[in-house]
This record gives sequence, structure tokens and C-alpha cells, in this order.
Amino acid sequence: MLDVGVCPDRIRSDMPAPSSRRAPAATIERLDRDRQAAPQVYERLRNQIVSLGLPPGSPLSRLALAQQFGVSSTPVRDALMRLEAEGLVDVFPQHATVVSQIDVSRAQQAHFLRLSLELEIVRTLALDHDDALIDRLLDTIALQRQHAKAGDFESFSFADNIFHQHLYDATGNRELWKLMRIRSGHIDRLRRLHLPTPGKAQEIVSLHRLIVKAIAERKPDEAQARLRKHLSGTLGYLEHIRKQFPQYLQG
Repeated sequence: MLDVGVCPDRIRSDMPAPSSRRAPAATIERLDRDRQAAPQVYERLRNQIVSLGLPPGSPLSRLALAQQFGVSSTPVRDALMRLEAEGLVDVFPQHATVVSQIDVSRAQQAHFLRLSLELEIVRTLALDHDDALIDRLLDTIALQRQHAKAGDFESFSFADNIFHQHLYDATGNRELWKLMRIRSGHIDRLRRLHLPTPGKAQEIVSLHRLIVKAIAERKPDEAQARLRKHLSGTLGYLEHIRKQFPQYLQG
């Protein structure tokens, strides 16, 4: 079973202006009463933050969130504490809680972690893999192509996570996938800012296909080269992103 979090609510493909400040939408559905509330609040808020449905600087009212999700203040507090630990919210005691700016240093460290893990993963898979993995990866790429054509960047990003999780699962590294995802909030927000750039989604699809081709043909060096190019894309455009969204970034 895939573990990529709740599929994010769709938002506009164009990013909000840097000066945008808004509270969480009141239309998010109620929680599943068969699950603990705090993890669900955390998942919903994290997805909104990473997708930029809640851009940097957005205020988060504990009272409003409790009313929105139909819970007491305790699950909201616990969820915000987890988000604060990831650097995704800033908590100012007795004053306010806001979505944090994108921390470039954290994004760079997350990129280093992901690159280190996935270079070894694709090498391992190119040397030894189940052919059924290739079919799963190609099916996911087909979904990404559809979402890119429709301009549905939220579903595209969700499918992108599924693609990479398949790689971790195929090497028995699901716990490393979970660790990487926890560390990836800042780099994921940079990627979300970069994704609407014309041709970017199509480039990701193309590089995914080349990674899979190298794995299928059992060419570990080529698989690593394709992966390195794929993961370097967003940080290579960092200054462009900074100029376009100066109030979203710090560091």
C-alpha cells in the first residue's frame, strides 16, 4: 500500500502573489473518525503548505483550525508542533502561528539526502529488479503525462511522489522513504514554485522515462546519471525562483 499522504486538494496552477496572506479554507472535509485526529490534521495542513495552498506567511489560527476540522484544540496543537519541528510553521507564543518561509539551507540538505539515497537505489534496481516494477513505473509516468497535459500540477506532484516511492519500496526501503518525505517540505515547496514553468512537467516525464529505461536495460551508471540530472533541476533555477518569489524564501 502506498504511503504518500492524503492526495492534496487541487489549487490553482498559478502561484499566489508573494504578498498573499490567507487563512485555511473552510471547505476542507471533516476527519475520518476511525483514525486519530492529530495525524490527519497534520497531513491536511502539511499537504496544503507543501502545495502552496497555504503559502509562506499564511496565518494559522488554532481556534479556526479546531472549528474547521471539528476537533478540540489538542490535535491542532499536536499537528502544529510536528509542522514546527519540520520548519514548516513558525510559532510565536501568545501571538501568532504562520506558515514559514522556504528555508533554502533546509531545501539544499534535503536535496543532498534524497540524491544520496536515490543514486544508490537506482543503481541497486538496475543491477537487480522485478520486471513488474518497470510496468508500475511506466503506468505512473503515463498518469503524470495526463496530468501535465491537463495542467493539473497537484495530481502531477502526487503521481511524482508515487513514482519515487515505487523505487524505495522495490528496494525494501519504505522507512527511508518516510524519513526523506519528512525532511523534504522545503525542497518540495521550491519544486512546486518551479513546476508551472513552461516545459518543466514535460521534462520531468522525459527524465522519468529515461531513468526507467536505464533500469530496465540494467545500466546502473546511466540510471544514476539520469537521476542526478532529474533531481538537480529545481536548485539549478534557485535564483530565478528567488527573483520571482522573493518574499517566499529565506537564506
